[in-house]
Amino acid sequence: MNRRKALSGLLKTGVLVAGAAGAGAVAGYLTGSVLSRPTEVGLTGESKPIKIGFQVHRTGIGAPYGFWYERVANAAVEYINRIGGIAGRPVQLIAEDDETSPARGAQVVERLVLVHNVDFIIGALFSDVVLSSGPRAGELKRPYFAVSEGTHVPFGLLNRWCFQPGITDVPGQVTAIAKWIFENLGKRVAIIFPDYAFGHDHRDALTKAAERYGARIVEQIPIPPGETSFTKYFPKIPREIDVLYHVMVGDVLTFVRELGVFLGRNRPEMFGFIDSIEAIPLTAPGLEFLEGTYFWEGFPRYLDGYDTPYNRFYRDVVGVDENGADRSDPSRVSAFSHMFSVWETLFVIKEVVEQSGYSEPNRRDYELFVKVLESMDWFNEGIWHPQGDKMFNGKLHQSFGHQFVSKVRNGRLVVVKRTEIEDSLYEHPNDYTAQPLY
Repeated sequence: MNRRKALSGLLKTGVLVAGAAGAGAVAGYLTGSVLSRPTEVGLTGESKPIKIGFQVHRTGIGAPYGFWYERVANAAVEYINRIGGIAGRPVQLIAEDDETSPARGAQVVERLVLVHNVDFIIGALFSDVVLSSGPRAGELKRPYFAVSEGTHVPFGLLNRWCFQPGITDVPGQVTAIAKWIFENLGKRVAIIFPDYAFGHDHRDALTKAAERYGARIVEQIPIPPGETSFTKYFPKIPREIDVLYHVMVGDVLTFVRELGVFLGRNRPEMFGFIDSIEAIPLTAPGLEFLEGTYFWEGFPRYLDGYDTPYNRFYRDVVGVDENGADRSDPSRVSAFSHMFSVWETLFVIKEVVEQSGYSEPNRRDYELFVKVLESMDWFNEGIWHPQGDKMFNGKLHQSFGHQFVSKVRNGRLVVVKRTEIEDSLYEHPNDYTAQPLY
């Protein structure tokens, strides 16, 4: 309790609200006695369902993530309904493909609200889709829960109807691991990043962290989205650097293979974000070059990286084995470092509905829902939050959690560092609670 209060002070969230934040902290914690499969709780067909809309990247560049995000969402909803639903009501998940397209994303939000009249929306992963969808959700007055990592929510680029409680954003992630990079790998750094919002978040956060810890970003190498060959960018990598920091999405196998050929054996230390190889087997041809390099992981792909009863339960329900792969098809590797955000976000919705007394999509109920969520400051580790405990900043609408540094050893990711929540914290003047809801 003392640590929780101290962290709350660091994040300037104020004192606990006994009825909301206090209950929210307890709600996310389930003891080992309930880790077995629950007995089914009766949900009658007479109960009106709570409808949760879901933007899914089924097609487009985000499809590898979309497959696993939808898999997790369906598993979570099935589990929630087995244990009694939300406030005794069944949950109905209504999913639509946003094609990883900003234009389509806004259209999906409109359909979910105007056609399906959903109560809440689980939003997108890719930043450009979130940036087009969040404003439309605000116009239509529906709570929109991004499962991204971008700064669009905490930095005030959206509106009071938009939240990101299920995963730490990129600045928080980078802030948490930057000190370890500079202390263990070196202080002269070059960064390769995709030339759009997600990559810019990495660039800006790493630059700010370097200034704080006396390191230096020697070179910035942006790569336009949609590239299928990367070799022409690699001559920009300075030879005198200590660390090459890389994050890439898209044709990542080609990126890593070409980078390996270009650098050869005489390479600097390398630190990447798992996004570059998320949902890709480390045994894929060309990835042997990554042996001995480091990665950020949001939730370790391999169970032995963070083996807890809650992690085991989550993997069992979702159908993921100890290596982070599909139990029914071990060749299909999950997007394990990101997809937990969908699971945890659905349980945040459950917690807030049950504590606020939300019933219908109307002004009164939404005002109660939003204010209760904004008053929360903590989610305890448990079945509902298997990645770990998190601090929630009600002003920024953003959670902050633990991060992992892993090293590739013998073709596996081995965790070498788990950060503390306070390592992720940063200050920002945004305050959504000052904005009107209506």
